[in-house]
Amino acid sequence: MTGRTLCFPSLAPFSSLPSKMGRSYRSFASQVSSLQPLAHPSSPHREDGDAEAEWDGLGFGLMPTDYMYVAKCSGDRNFGRGQLRLFGNFQVSPSAGVLNYGQGVFEGTKAHRKENGHLLLFRPEQNAMRMRMGADRMCMPAPSVDQFVNALKQTALANRRWVPPPAKGSLYLRPLLIGTGPVLGLAPAPEYTFLIYASPVGTYFKEGTAPLNLYVEEDTDRASRRGTGSVKTISNYAPVLMAQMRAKNRGFSDVLYLDSQTKKNLEEVSSCNIFIAKGKNISTPATNGTILAGITRKSVIEIARDLGYQVEERAVGVDELAEADEVFCTGTAVGVAPVGTITYRDARMEYRTGRGTICQELSSTLTGIQTGKIEDGRGWIHEIF
Repeated sequence: MTGRTLCFPSLAPFSSLPSKMGRSYRSFASQVSSLQPLAHPSSPHREDGDAEAEWDGLGFGLMPTDYMYVAKCSGDRNFGRGQLRLFGNFQVSPSAGVLNYGQGVFEGTKAHRKENGHLLLFRPEQNAMRMRMGADRMCMPAPSVDQFVNALKQTALANRRWVPPPAKGSLYLRPLLIGTGPVLGLAPAPEYTFLIYASPVGTYFKEGTAPLNLYVEEDTDRASRRGTGSVKTISNYAPVLMAQMRAKNRGFSDVLYLDSQTKKNLEEVSSCNIFIAKGKNISTPATNGTILAGITRKSVIEIARDLGYQVEERAVGVDELAEADEVFCTGTAVGVAPVGTITYRDARMEYRTGRGTICQELSSTLTGIQTGKIEDGRGWIHEIF
């Protein structure tokens, strides 16, 4: 494996730490214990050993784990040394920038358990760089790439007993960067908090691995030109809930949005990017400022080209859906998910899914790299233990 390998000491809950440990480890444990939250976590876990969880049939819901990572920034706009603390609530001012003006960005990535027990992170530097880009757009300081990646590793290791066994799921890691300092007039917050929490997850959609059924939305825009559609800001997501709920109440998996200017080109689904395939040609909407530059999207494009497919990033007309052989979605949460049908106005279009499809080939290749079953020849994987 050509990816990076890093070894950390295993972090057990502090009540079970051995009494005769090194001075540095005792100091570290003391620092973390001093950061216990106001409310103790209510997650169903034992003080040692494996997490008490049903790994079979694991969905995409919050299952509180043991620890989260927290770092603060104020004044000089540099984040201090972060610390692990028990997962739980924390205090924030009612006038915090994130609560009043939505000043916040987030990321999502996963840790997978390898057969030998080691944990694997997938391209965490990409998440770090995307957070920094988004933070700049939202007038926020951001942790360095090194601090971001190290924080992910610490959080994953501290919660390693919550990483599902191979082929049972993964540990979803959610980095958050929010303006926690008080502000009344419209202005950047004076203080920021960078934190990471974790939850074991399985498949994102209720259909599991079954093909998705999408609905093309024409009445609601996800993003506008020169807006924040390309930024993973918290303010992009609540506005799509109404359209998403309407679609789900009608039996659809999710919503496929069109561009706000012409209503003629595909943009993305509520939480993932979209691809169409015809023969050996694959097309996906270009990230022109209204579409999130997904890390899974980027990885799938690279893998597809290596496998001999012709991949285009361009404006994809909604009318092209009628001629496509396959349609699939990509994202950290969804992986590479096949689309079985798309409903546009009065037309319901069906697509190839299952064995022998491009989607299946890309999905198995990507998953193989992420889980260590396929050799990583690109330096994408960070192996930690």
